[in-house]
Amino acid sequence: MSNLFDFTLTDIQGNALPLSQFKGKTLLVVNVASQCGLTPQYSALEQLYQQYKDQGLVVLGCPCNQFKGQEPGTEAEIKTFCETHDGVTFPLTSKLEVNGPNRHPLYQFLIGNGEEIQWNFEKFLVNGEGQVVA
Repeated sequence: MSNLFDFTLTDIQGNALPLSQFKGKTLLVVNVASQCGLTPQYSALEQLYQQYKDQGLVVLGCPCNQFKGQEPGTEAEIKTFCETHDGVTFPLTSKLEVNGPNRHPLYQFLIGNGEEIQWNFEKFLVNGEGQVVA
């Protein structure tokens, strides 16, 4: 894949989520977890999304259970938690792996050089052309 917009993921409700729908927008891709000490970041991410979505920012939350089992729930449980606890309205994907042999191709693209994600809530900023900038 040459850019982020070539990927199609599965959203938290099991539907196709073609990232091509975000062409021209800036994406903040974040691996998230509902039972982590960093989980309060959901509120800050939602606030950021609300503040800048009309200017083209999309926060994309990617639940991951690879860090001490801190995202053990089903997609339905994750969605309910995010909506009721933090008022999350930004898009969420189905659970995916960010490290190891089953690393999702999206994270292979984001990481590029083969490093490992260190913990939950690691962020990648992707420009409107689908390239990782930070």
